[in-house]
This record gives sequence, structure tokens and C-alpha cells, in this order.
Amino acid sequence: MAIGVRLDDLLHERRMTLTELAEKVDLTLANLSILKTGKARAIRFSTLDAICRALSCQPGDLLQFEEGGDSSD
Repeated sequence: MAIGVRLDDLLHERRMTLTELAEKVDLTLANLSILKTGKARAIRFSTLDAICRALSCQPGDLLQFEEGGDSSD
């Protein structure tokens, strides 16, 4: 996929676990894990908003375009 997810990096920087984030944004650990591993095909704006609020970040801090990524994935 041409869009990379930096959730793991942000969690590490903020010394927060995926479980703690799941509780803060009221999402299942499984859904956040799918996002964290880059296997998600889409993300709702409401989910992105909740994650950005919980991590005090901008959407661009969480998502990045990866040159040469396979967009057909």
C-alpha cells in the first residue's frame, strides 16, 4: 500500500500501549491492531479524529505517503 501508518511510532513516542489507546478512543484492540500493522483498507474520519485527539497529533503525523508503494495492494 502506498500509504503508511505510523501508529506504532506515535504510541512509542507517547509511551502509550495499543490497549490504552483502544480504551481512550473506544475502539476494539483488534481494529487498532489492523490499522497499526498497515492491513487496514480504509479509516473513518471519526476514527482518525479520535486517534489524533488521544495522541495529540495531526493526521499527517499518523499517515504518510510511501514512494514506490504498491497502490494495488
